[in-house]
Amino acid sequence: MYHLLDIYTVAFFGHRYIDNLLKVEDLLEEHIRRVIDEKEYVDFVVGRNGDFDSCVSSTVLRVRKNHRDDNSALVLVLPYPTAEYINNEESFHNYYTDVEISCAASKAHPKSAFQIRNQEMVDRADLIICYVETKEGGAWQTIKYAMKQGKNIINLADEIFL
Repeated sequence: MYHLLDIYTVAFFGHRYIDNLLKVEDLLEEHIRRVIDEKEYVDFVVGRNGDFDSCVSSTVLRVRKNHRDDNSALVLVLPYPTAEYINNEESFHNYYTDVEISCAASKAHPKSAFQIRNQEMVDRADLIICYVETKEGGAWQTIKYAMKQGKNIINLADEIFL
């Protein structure tokens, strides 16, 4: 008998620039620890496009190192093979558990590639954790899409301003 691993996927989206990174990092750590403790296996899927994505990646890695690292993965999802990735592929694979390139997004016009990649991340996610303060921009468009899909969404901006 084989046991199929129950993989729970958490996708992250947020603004490129964030003023209160330390508070966001504290909230992220709480949520990441809780998910790791509650789920059999967790794929944390993230982009690499600004303050929020960088904060997410470093926080996931820190929690995996200091709390538990046997039931989760940090997966970078790129819309297409960027020059940074091509020139530093080994470094990327040393930092992230896995690196994926969206097939559909890589065939699209570069201006729409990020939104296509983001929609694919939403579609596979069980939970969306975001930091969206304003109802504009790419992160907001992605969260609107996630709401239409009926996804479970935690907006850290709401928790900061409580």
